[in-house]
Amino acid sequence: MPVTSGHTALTDKPPSFRHRVEYLAVVSVVAGVRLLPMWAVLGLGSIIGRAFYTIDAAHRRLAMRNLQAAFPLRSGAECRAISRGMFAHFGRLLTVFLKFSTMSPEQMLARVTFDGEERVRAAHALGKGALLFTGHFGFWEINALVHAVALWPVSVLARPLDNPLLHQLLESTRMKTGNSVIYRRGAIRRVLRALDSNEAVAVLIDQHIQTADAVYVDFFNRPAATTSALAALALRTGAPVVPVFALPLPGGRFRMVYEHAVDPPAADDPDAIREFTQRCTDVLEMYVRRYPELWLWMHRRWRDEARDDSVGGMFPAASSEEPNQGLHG
Repeated sequence: MPVTSGHTALTDKPPSFRHRVEYLAVVSVVAGVRLLPMWAVLGLGSIIGRAFYTIDAAHRRLAMRNLQAAFPLRSGAECRAISRGMFAHFGRLLTVFLKFSTMSPEQMLARVTFDGEERVRAAHALGKGALLFTGHFGFWEINALVHAVALWPVSVLARPLDNPLLHQLLESTRMKTGNSVIYRRGAIRRVLRALDSNEAVAVLIDQHIQTADAVYVDFFNRPAATTSALAALALRTGAPVVPVFALPLPGGRFRMVYEHAVDPPAADDPDAIREFTQRCTDVLEMYVRRYPELWLWMHRRWRDEARDDSVGGMFPAASSEEPNQGLHG
């Protein structure tokens, strides 16, 4: 049986006026995309993303700083083109995810192809569960939905949203195809239980971590504080670690890619957790370099520069009571 979701007291707070406005805006978009064909859903998402690119100067500047640091040999015009494409992509990510929330499992599968899913089957054949990882890249939320339909349900590590109405909507969508959601409180126990039952657990590894269990690894030749949870769990349980990426295809279709499992370091390596985390980060970086417009460049991934508190999140805020642990969110 899948691991049940873990709520926090924060989600029991009554919604504020702002929460209700945000919720109504999202529900309105859901109602609209339900009736639209996929090509129109993608077009609407592009318009939303480009509108944010035009009006959100703070995130536009942050994306440019990150892109110029990651690709020092690329011109400003090239970086701006990637940034514009990235904003458009994340608009499409929003509308496609909302469209999928209205679709049946059969309709979802008709929109996707799978590449390398036998690697997940091989991982489960070992009987130790599977740790799936990705980043804020491509259509990661879509992958979780269709993975449960085509393969097995997955337990998704997440942070609750501040907005209790959107939190409930997002959770119900994530669980639509049989997945479970695990929040930080009591997460390790639930994850271990899932792996012990030979289930899959999904985690994002590209968020900045401020807690003591963070490890610094190189990401685009810059040190980035990264969750050590994925490596620690893999080394503790022996569960294979499989990189997962969801890419767009022409015609409003999507390709779910399962890469080869990441080889763990030697058992006697005193720096095994950091080395394992670096190997996983290297796979993510490889995909971001291939498709730079599909990664969240407006995210403050590196904190080695002066903090700009005026730059908030692009999406509804996660709970401030849930410190960033590299969880899916």
